[in-house]
This record gives sequence, structure tokens and C-alpha cells, in this order.
Amino acid sequence: MLVGPGQAGDAPMFPVLMDHLRVARRGLGRPRTRPERVRGDKAYSSRAIREHLRERDIVAAIPELSDQRGHRQRRGSRGGRPVSYDAEDYKGRNVVERGFNEDKQWRGLATRYDNLALTYRGGAVLRAITLWLKR
Repeated sequence: MLVGPGQAGDAPMFPVLMDHLRVARRGLGRPRTRPERVRGDKAYSSRAIREHLRERDIVAAIPELSDQRGHRQRRGSRGGRPVSYDAEDYKGRNVVERGFNEDKQWRGLATRYDNLALTYRGGAVLRAITLWLKR
């Protein structure tokens, strides 16, 4: 579990998260470090993130922001190709969002009042343990 700076956006933490990512295999063997696809909301629609995913051959299911679409269309043929993503695959992102919403039932996690990242991370780990025990 990584805790980023409080008021910073999600996009600067994306490469750090991808470096720490481990995807368990179904059978034996060490975890993979490259997922097949990434589902993200429009906050992850930056050119740098898409380039990072393209370099690692990861399919991106991230919709394009309307202002980015407008800028690209305004530039005409110099604006590049439109972003393609699988809208059906993107619908599966709600599973992750529901998981975050379940975590945020603890007021301390939702409001981020903790002054120290260590304290916040401890609360997040404790919440994960209680949710795991409920199942």
C-alpha cells in the first residue's frame, strides 16, 4: 500500500504505482509486473500516462477528457489519432470504485484528517483487515 502526498493529483503517482504493481498468477510462479490492461477514469487521461502504458504494451481503458478531444480536433490532422478504448471493458471499473467506497465508510479514511502518512496508512491497513475478516 502506497500513500502519496495529500493534495497532489493521482496522475503524478501513476508511474510509482505501476513500478510497485504485482499481479498474482493463477498457478505457481512469481507475480507479473505488467497487467494486461488498466482501467482508469478521466483523471488518468494524460498523454504521459497513455505513453507509459503504450511503452509497456498495456491496454488502456481510459476515456478521453472533452477538452483534450476539443484541442485534438482543433489541431486537425496534426492533432493525432482519437483515443480508442473499450467502453464495455471500462464498465468493469465500477468494481474498484465500490471497493474504495467501502473503505471510505471509515470517516478517518474519507476525510484524511491524519497529519502523518504513517497514521493514515495504519488506518487503511486496519480497515482492509476488518473488511477481509467480514468476508
